[in-house]
Amino acid sequence: MGWEQFEAGVELPFAAGLEIPELHEVSLDMPAPEPVADIESVARDAVVTQLAAHVTGGMTVAVGAGSRGLTGRTELLRGTIDGLRKLGAEPFVVPAMGSHGGARAEGQRAMLESLGMGEDDIGAEIRATMDTVEVARTPGGMPIYLDTHAAGADRILPVNRIKPHTCFRGPIESGCTKMAVVGFGKQPGAAQIHSCGPIEMRDRLLDGIAALRSTGRLLGGVASMESASGDVVRIEALDAEQVGGELESELTEYARRLIPTLPFDEIDVLIVERGGKDISGTTIDPNVTGRFWVPGLADSDAPRVTAIVLLDLTDVSAGNALGIGFADFIPASLAARIDWQKTYVNCFTAGPSGLRRARMPMVLPDEESCIKAALSMCARGQHEPKRVVRIESTLHLTRCWVSEALRP
Repeated sequence: MGWEQFEAGVELPFAAGLEIPELHEVSLDMPAPEPVADIESVARDAVVTQLAAHVTGGMTVAVGAGSRGLTGRTELLRGTIDGLRKLGAEPFVVPAMGSHGGARAEGQRAMLESLGMGEDDIGAEIRATMDTVEVARTPGGMPIYLDTHAAGADRILPVNRIKPHTCFRGPIESGCTKMAVVGFGKQPGAAQIHSCGPIEMRDRLLDGIAALRSTGRLLGGVASMESASGDVVRIEALDAEQVGGELESELTEYARRLIPTLPFDEIDVLIVERGGKDISGTTIDPNVTGRFWVPGLADSDAPRVTAIVLLDLTDVSAGNALGIGFADFIPASLAARIDWQKTYVNCFTAGPSGLRRARMPMVLPDEESCIKAALSMCARGQHEPKRVVRIESTLHLTRCWVSEALRP
């Protein structure tokens, strides 16, 4: 679809006499634990210390690398690989990202490379495939899949950031468990977990990690946690019993306290400069905006946002814009970047949570038009003060820009 139907210089009806309010930069008071000074060495030492009793010489280990925008992801992966080698293991890397990258092996490899995790960067071979094999079943009969390269290794080891999920609530959400059960399972593994409501999704994930653990294929996991500023503040290596267990649950609660929030009950217009798969699996993180739009999962009490404007998509997303439906307005330049095939493959894999999240927002000529349209439709009179917030993204949030109505 082309967006050339917008005639240059034509003022849209809602824009007449409407002024965009001046915005003022403010700092946000977020938890700020001490950053990890040397991510690579801390990851290496954690692996050596925690997993020494579980690694034997010559053991092949498929290390999971994901599509998220983790801070220090290259160093985290390199340290993990180095630690395994010090223990005598033979590690290689598998893209453990479900259906991302257009559900194609070359797309997933390219996504790792675009995130700085190419073979030369991490010092290890990457083996990418979308082929899977069933390796276990839960008591309820759900199959557990691993990609064929991971299934051919002696053990698997997910490396992932622990954080709240965008589709469900539970003792364990995004982290090592999810990468092991969903990411390593590629498209079929991701589809069966995401195809249900939030309660069943939580339960399937916990049942799935128990079934995978029982096969003896799970070595453990390496988890990072980030502050709102984007600093890695904690790295933990977990053994197989701790993945999906009490320790990962404790780390999930710790990570939840670090998630950036917008300290406003009501926002008329939220402007997000960029979204993307490296920012959130849903392009814009609902844990920040309060919009979840999942059947069976309530939206947050605060902030309550009337209109969201999204201005751009990250290059790493490669056109995958699942979650674009969270936005109400986008400029034509962003609409032209969307790859609907990639977006819909990811959407179908996401199940019911993808129904509203992949809908097309209103498309307008440019940033100014989008913001003015949002201001005109935010349920505030034309001359009433508008509560406007602008952020760079929902990933790392230590500052924002606000209108005069929110400065106090």
